[in-house]
Amino acid sequence: MTKRRHLSFKEITLLNLYSNCQLSMDVFEFYQKWNVTQKQIAHICGCSLSTVERWFGSQRRTPEPIYTRRLAEMDLLWELWSELPVEIKQKLCPNSNLT
Repeated sequence: MTKRRHLSFKEITLLNLYSNCQLSMDVFEFYQKWNVTQKQIAHICGCSLSTVERWFGSQRRTPEPIYTRRLAEMDLLWELWSELPVEIKQKLCPNSNLT
C-alpha cells in the first residue's frame, strides 16, 4: 500500500483554483467548432444520446455545468494535445499509444 501524501500549500492552492474554475463551453459553440455528432457529444459528456438530443431539440434544455465543463476540457485537449509533453499525455491517458 502506498503512503498517502499530505497536501502542501501548492496543492491546496491548486485545489481551490480548480474548484472555483468556471471552465465551460456552450454545446452549440462546441458543435459548430468541431465536426462531431450528437452521439460523440454524449460520449464526451458521459450522458445519454437522448439527453444531448434534448439540448438540440425544439424545446431546448440547458446542459448542466458538468457537461459544459467536459466539453471545454475536450476542446482544450484537442487544441493542446500536440503541445503536451509525453509524460503528461501518459498520465492523462495511461495505456494508450497516443503520443
